[in-house]
Amino acid sequence: MKAMITGANGMLAQAFIKSFPKDWELLPVDIDVLDVTDELAVQDAVQLFKPELIVNCAAFAQVDLCEQEKERAFLVNGAGPGNIADAARQIGAFLVHFSTDYVFDGSSNTPYQEEDPIHPINVYGASKWEGECQIRTRLQDHLIIRTQWLYGSGGNHFVDTVLNLAKTNRVLKMVHDQVGSPTWTEDLSKATLELIKQKVTGTYHLTNSGCCSWYEFACKIVEEAGLRVELLPCSSAEFPRAASRPLYSALSVEKAKEKIKSSLPHWEIALKQFICSGSEP
Repeated sequence: MKAMITGANGMLAQAFIKSFPKDWELLPVDIDVLDVTDELAVQDAVQLFKPELIVNCAAFAQVDLCEQEKERAFLVNGAGPGNIADAARQIGAFLVHFSTDYVFDGSSNTPYQEEDPIHPINVYGASKWEGECQIRTRLQDHLIIRTQWLYGSGGNHFVDTVLNLAKTNRVLKMVHDQVGSPTWTEDLSKATLELIKQKVTGTYHLTNSGCCSWYEFACKIVEEAGLRVELLPCSSAEFPRAASRPLYSALSVEKAKEKIKSSLPHWEIALKQFICSGSEP
């Protein structure tokens, strides 16, 4: 089987590349080879390689910078997936695309289900929702995975940020009023591949089990790493950012659980495995 992976230098794509069966022929491409906003270039690349599967990990995911570069955000996160969907349709390829919890506004107090109303409160979330819509209107054979709070090898993420800060600071403040599910890219990629094997289509939420605040996540990171630092909870208002964040954006994974017959490991277990395996501070 032939699979093309866009955004190949990113953290999520790297996890996929490691997880794919060894007998698959992979074509990893990043912006230096293929700019997903270039419609003709995407069509040419897909027509040349003719993959049965395309996994789109390309994204402009710098949430605060998206506020300043709105046009770029909608090109990469909105138009880009549409270009890939068009190219996939032309050769009959199956498309897997990753979206985000930020399509929701965070006003819920229970985990969001796939059919819940969409109401992004920042440019990143709005651009990712546009990407979802572009795919749905252009390609029937697709799988959209909404996930959140990713960490893993080969990228910038919260775990390594906390580890680095904890080595040079005695006291750290962490936001306590934003809640979600930390998700290890290795667990996410393996579960997504199981959905691909089953030829599951539609929109699914997929994260590690359980949820916590950024403060609780940081406390567990420091504990697992055996570092001594005082962590203090603070509110989102005390830590202003260019982009608003949803306060509660945990995702219900029951729909995916029915397909893969199990939940992803609890986030605390996944974090422990990641740190024991050697994170990249």
